[in-house]
Amino acid sequence: MLLLNHCLQNVWVMTQTWRNVLFIHWPISPTMLRPLIPACLDIDTFQGNAWIGVVVFHMEGIYPRGWKHWSVTPSFPEINVRTYVTYHDEPGVYFLSLDVNNWASLHIAKRWYHLPYYRANVSLTEREEDFHFEGVRYHRSFSMKGTYTPTGESFYAYPGTLTHFLTERYTLYSSDWRGNVYHARIAHSPWRLQTSDLFLNQNSLFSFHSWTPLREKGLVHFSPGVDTRVFPIQKIHENTFV
Repeated sequence: MLLLNHCLQNVWVMTQTWRNVLFIHWPISPTMLRPLIPACLDIDTFQGNAWIGVVVFHMEGIYPRGWKHWSVTPSFPEINVRTYVTYHDEPGVYFLSLDVNNWASLHIAKRWYHLPYYRANVSLTEREEDFHFEGVRYHRSFSMKGTYTPTGESFYAYPGTLTHFLTERYTLYSSDWRGNVYHARIAHSPWRLQTSDLFLNQNSLFSFHSWTPLREKGLVHFSPGVDTRVFPIQKIHENTFV
């Protein structure tokens, strides 16, 4: 049985197509993040700083294994806020919020992968060389709106650089209301990146947690996207105090 469970954990369960991806990153004090991160996860830092990332992208399809040409949902845009952690030295992403207006994400993925999805009115449109995005969370005033324009030559991030630290992550971590912690592995080719111009009309997503980034201007990258394989969720830490 243990061997069977191990084998199943190493078989991907779905593919996802992410397109026109914007990464915005700000350094932040690790002490500001610590109350929001499960105690069993270590906050990952680069040269002493933790990082908050906002990722805007278009989810073109979610395909269960064996359903190569049939997506379980129409395409939709998403805005997520994330930071970076390790568990037993395995680096990964810890999501602090994911804003979508998609039924499957809000009602299936939220429960299955224990991710903090919020219902929001999110749009992402391409106009010539520019991408315009906006997200307004329902029942709250938290929002983000802006325009990004890819610039420069394509490149791949070198290991050991800040860009590689921020983008090349292949494990997601999540937690439930009981304090149990989970992880799932993600597989895709390395991100093909470009520098990008960004104009933010507004950003109140950070006010949800009263964050103050260490600098006003973020580090910005664009990627045309990747095709990903998503592996099953697995509990890695059980909270015995509930």
